[in-house]
Amino acid sequence: MSRVAYVNGRYLPHRSSRVHIEDRGFQFADSVYEVIAIRAGQFVDEERHLARLKRSREALELSAPMSDAALKTVLRETVRRNHVADGIVYLQVTRGAAPREFAFPKRARPSLIVTARAQAIADPALIERGVAVITVPDLRWKRPDIKSVSLLPNVLAKQQAKYADAYEAWQVDAYGNVTEGTSSNAWVVNGVGEVVTRQADHSILNGVTRLGLIDIIERAGLRLVERPFSVSEARAAREAFLTSSTNGVLPVVRIDGGAVGDGRPGSLAVTLAAAYRRYMAEGTR
Repeated sequence: MSRVAYVNGRYLPHRSSRVHIEDRGFQFADSVYEVIAIRAGQFVDEERHLARLKRSREALELSAPMSDAALKTVLRETVRRNHVADGIVYLQVTRGAAPREFAFPKRARPSLIVTARAQAIADPALIERGVAVITVPDLRWKRPDIKSVSLLPNVLAKQQAKYADAYEAWQVDAYGNVTEGTSSNAWVVNGVGEVVTRQADHSILNGVTRLGLIDIIERAGLRLVERPFSVSEARAAREAFLTSSTNGVLPVVRIDGGAVGDGRPGSLAVTLAAAYRRYMAEGTR
């Protein structure tokens, strides 16, 4: 757990940090966030995270709480005060506190909350044995490409996965196609060796780890196809895996209880997991 949190200009003990009861992030989920991986004290793909934060903010017409330069200083100071070498830093921007009314308030200062904690990134044990996923209907709003804190459908789906003794839930749209996981992007490797993941449109969050892995795939000369894939295609795939900032690349070995391929982590998924670990270690991009 984070020991020190940054809340609107102050570094406070995590246990006593507070926001106003009428903060719109609390009242309406009128808020966006990012989670940045930290490896050996360095930020992984920080610029991409901050660019996505800006995109999410602007989509909701949220003002920036400070400049990017100032924000980077706050992020680093929060990480320093929490003594995090390997882990994550979480930042959230809300529209601020105002009397409860659905329309945007005329006068409200955006709130900024930052926490940091140690956490294993890309757990080798999970990569070695692979993980199970279940499929669930995608009940989210129509703009999951905006990284909003409105995550109740994701919470419910993740709990369904927990009940099923699975690691993640892959959400499925009205056409029977996988969109993404509750906190990850979904990938399969088909019978002809194509690496398939859904295109980054309004139906998914364009993951920063997803973008980093696409760089790796393209440099390796692998065949990448960005398109929807169905649940049946995923179940019949040669391999499957998921990606996220907190997991890197994780092989998926079971979908809805059925084995993917031979039920063991696929060789390409394992290779890409290792390549992404090197990517994290090589540079704070």
